[in-house]
Amino acid sequence: MLFTRKEFLKFLAAGTAVAAIGLPLSQAVAQEAPAPDGSIDVVKLMAPGPLPEAAIGKEDAPVTIVEYMSMTCPHCAAFHRETFDAIKEKYIDTGKVRFILREFPLDNKAMAAIMLARCAPEGQYFPFVSALFKNQVNWLTAQDARAALLQMSKLAGFTQESFEACLTNQKLLDDVLKVREMGGKDFGVDSTPTFFINGQRYAGGMSVAEMSAIIDAAAK
Repeated sequence: MLFTRKEFLKFLAAGTAVAAIGLPLSQAVAQEAPAPDGSIDVVKLMAPGPLPEAAIGKEDAPVTIVEYMSMTCPHCAAFHRETFDAIKEKYIDTGKVRFILREFPLDNKAMAAIMLARCAPEGQYFPFVSALFKNQVNWLTAQDARAALLQMSKLAGFTQESFEACLTNQKLLDDVLKVREMGGKDFGVDSTPTFFINGQRYAGGMSVAEMSAIIDAAAK
């Protein structure tokens, strides 16, 4: 069950660690040719939400990928370490794919990390998310998770004051929770990562070859 606002505030005050919740390994086994496990109304999926879309790629790209992810999910981190950069170079940078990240925090540390990404300087959302995923094991297992996130945030240009202001931004906290709630209620997201590729739903991580095959088919 998702933490409450009260529990998140306790985390901020105490800096206590909470366990990361990820997709069970049995659900993360990749298939040779991934098939969608459902589809949703693309118009509804792309309707404006409580937060501006965190997106890269051409708005009129033939393929749109929406990823619901949690910063503490090991399978999300693996995707962003092993697959995302290649997909970006092959499809996003060439105008074939528009890629959107949506927040689906599974615990307090995930909430804090994604709020900080939202507060990062303009244009730094994706680089900050990438840095957090690539260093996930370090800050996630730190004895003081809050201090570890502060250290990484300072490398991205945060001060102690801007760090504190971000994590105590009630509206941002509420909006991230709304994005998560809508993902679960409206689109059936119940694990991370979950991808929607032109409205087709795929749960679990994917290799470069698997996602490329899906994109190529969707672009035809």
